[in-house]
Amino acid sequence: MENKRGANCPVELTLSLIGGKWKGIILYHLIEDKKRFGELRKFMPNITQRMLTKQLRELESDGLVHRKVYRVVPPKVEYSLTEQGKSLKNTILSLEKWGKNYQKQRKL
Repeated sequence: MENKRGANCPVELTLSLIGGKWKGIILYHLIEDKKRFGELRKFMPNITQRMLTKQLRELESDGLVHRKVYRVVPPKVEYSLTEQGKSLKNTILSLEKWGKNYQKQRKL
């Protein structure tokens, strides 16, 4: 049976949710604690403001990231992982470990 994202395979579905250049990195930086938009930009200096906004909105729409707006001046917004997002922690950390091993083997 096909799901709402058109994926028949669970791996295809997972990659459609967290794949791409930035989503996995965003999730990785939210594993330990909530972050503000500016903090995320510092961790990813090559991402544009527009792209970060787009990726965060998609992650929020997919139920992986929670956006909390504080009613203060200037506005304060924090992003954190939802319970569903937190369930990706071991997957993301496994990708980190695999990447480190690959770097060593390839001497990158």
